[in-house]
Amino acid sequence: MEFLKDFWLFVRERKRYWLLPLFVVLLLLGLLTVFTTGSALAPFIYSLF
Repeated sequence: MEFLKDFWLFVRERKRYWLLPLFVVLLLLGLLTVFTTGSALAPFIYSLF
C-alpha cells in the first residue's frame, strides 16, 4: 500500500494525471492474467497476447 500512496503523491505533485489510466490498464491486465491462470479461459486469454 505504500507504493500506491507514493505513486498518488507523485502524480498529484507533478501533475502527471496521464499516468493514471496507464497504471490502471496495466493493473487490470495483471489481474486478468493472475485470475485466469488456472481456469478454462486461460488458453483464450493467452492467445490474445
